[in-house]
Amino acid sequence: MFSAQLRTFVFVGLIASFIAFAQAQQTVVPTVTFTFDFPGSEPDHYFISVSEDGGASYDSDGKLSPDSDAGETFHLDFTVSPAGRARVFDLAKRAHYFDGQIDSKNKKLALTGTKTLTYKDAQKSTSATYNYSPVASVEDLTTFFQSLSTTLEFGHRLDYHLHYQKLALDEELKNMEEVANSGGLVEISTVAPVLQKIEDDPAVIKVVRARAQRMLELAGTGGK
Repeated sequence: MFSAQLRTFVFVGLIASFIAFAQAQQTVVPTVTFTFDFPGSEPDHYFISVSEDGGASYDSDGKLSPDSDAGETFHLDFTVSPAGRARVFDLAKRAHYFDGQIDSKNKKLALTGTKTLTYKDAQKSTSATYNYSPVASVEDLTTFFQSLSTTLEFGHRLDYHLHYQKLALDEELKNMEEVANSGGLVEISTVAPVLQKIEDDPAVIKVVRARAQRMLELAGTGGK
């Protein structure tokens, strides 16, 4: 009798463990992250995480203006567009999820920052660090993440200027337009809220509000 009860107890325990393991596996959302470190650049460090469900986060250390005495930590949770996340995970797949050597190992190339790409899901966790990669999908993914950082940093500075230095908005938005027109920004919709605030603010001069409206149109949100 005791032996039968023990076997039943062990069996139930194994089933419970299996269910818990299966549930844990299901809750691991595939994620791609990109880390950039380059002392002397602005920002000199940032980290981007994009999950397959579109959830994303951004952390950086950088100055809000050239006159700032020190850097400021910046954190943002946001959502990547369906097209954006599809691009990220398609490129990660083509890059074999960064499993193996992706750096060129060419010591004659100029240092453009230490970059690390990581992929994680329920079955695997892979990571690779590089300066320059000859793998086309890795370079495309690098360009995407660097452009995304540029977009988010513009949004960060615009938000600061809107609250504390409205006269700086014109130059900032002018620069943002130029970068956008040259193809240097992605996921502009992530900074649409601050662009909308600028457009709606009667204390902001008309030319600046017009620039904000154009950026909203470029982002596909249209503005009011």
